Amino acid sequence: MTAADFHRIALSLEDVEEYPHSRLPAFRVGGRKFASLASQAGGYGNLMLTLEQQAGFVEEAPEIFLPIPGGWGKMGHTYIRLAAASEDVLTGALRTAWKLRIDKNAKTSRKKTDVAERSGVIDEKRGKRRL
Repeated sequence: MTAADFHRIALSLEDVEEYPHSRLPAFRVGGRKFASLASQAGGYGNLMLTLEQQAGFVEEAPEIFLPIPGGWGKMGHTYIRLAAASEDVLTGALRTAWKLRIDKNAKTSRKKTDVAERSGVIDEKRGKRRL
């Protein structure tokens, strides 16, 4: 796989938007990033996973996946070696990061709504918080 394949597959996922992150392609759903090509010059794609997902991918295919060095890797950010990945593996990994982001977005949205409703600061007409 190549950076172009990563790009194509990421954009094929539902509701994904591309945006520049440090002049390199990044991908978000619901306004939040789940993957990027920030490390494409080194032959990697970047995935935002949980630590458990990261450990599973690395254990299953250490020749393809590795934690991003430093603090980012300790938060689940994971490299995928593009040249070593098949299309199925790359698609599955991107889909995992995308689904995680969708689930996190839904939890965050529910929490904000619950807090606003409990505090009575919802503008019923617009469904937005009043200040």
